[in-house]
Amino acid sequence: LALLTLNVQAAEHPRVRLETDQGVITVELYPEKAPKSVANFLAYVDSGFYDKTIFHRVIRNFVIQGGGLDSSMREKPTRAPIANEAKNGLKNEAGTLAMARTNEPHSASSQFFINLQSNTNLDYPSFDGWGYAVFGKVVEGQEIVQKIGRVPTAVVSGQADVPKTPVLLKTARRIAAAKK
Repeated sequence: LALLTLNVQAAEHPRVRLETDQGVITVELYPEKAPKSVANFLAYVDSGFYDKTIFHRVIRNFVIQGGGLDSSMREKPTRAPIANEAKNGLKNEAGTLAMARTNEPHSASSQFFINLQSNTNLDYPSFDGWGYAVFGKVVEGQEIVQKIGRVPTAVVSGQADVPKTPVLLKTARRIAAAKK
């Protein structure tokens, strides 16, 4: 029975419902391609970490980024960073979900981004030899992603590309998984 359960779980792509103040986005995750990134993201989802965070970085025709700051632009404390899984063969295509990181390749923690277009410059091996690990894609609500991608932005507290009116991620919850 345990083996059967493992096989069923392995045959599923977890899904997460991101309820924003702009609408709902559903993402499907690929644990077989990016196991550390998916486990990390789901741990943050399951703990409620993403609730009441914002999409704090919106770059038109590039990405929307969130998962780490509250509406006052304060960074939330995170768990330890994870290893970069950008060598998994997944590409930063429009609608894909990837781990945000600093210039250090293995610095991804809670923040993620959704590509607004195909961003091949972020694929492995990118400009720094590493790339940005794709671990899922938007399966519903791409129009909401694009809507967020068009919000007016400004420089706030020295940070560029911040929505003038905060874009709130109200909740992030697991929903029924999709079969492979």
